[in-house]
Amino acid sequence: MIQTRKLTIPCPQCGSPEVFYSCTPGCCYNHVCAECGTTFEPATTLAGSSVSGEVRAPDPLPDATDCTTECAKCCSNAVYVMEDGGLVCGQCGVKLLLEINEVAPG
Repeated sequence: MIQTRKLTIPCPQCGSPEVFYSCTPGCCYNHVCAECGTTFEPATTLAGSSVSGEVRAPDPLPDATDCTTECAKCCSNAVYVMEDGGLVCGQCGVKLLLEINEVAPG
């Protein structure tokens, strides 16, 4: 069983951990930094392998304003952080790499 925790993304402008998701998955993945107002959109790419075993979702599950992004393989937004710090899709088990796009300093 692969243990996970919620995805957290520091602000690409100031490094603050106070970042929240401000949209809906059907629209975009716009995130906003509460410290400096910078907006950005995280995305994923395939890391080249999958995990073996079941991926356990974080407890508690992320809420609507927690950081999120979409799996590059199956489009699920159940992207979590593994114990080793790598990203994994809780839906399909693929390992992922994080990209930060559309950075607009606040």
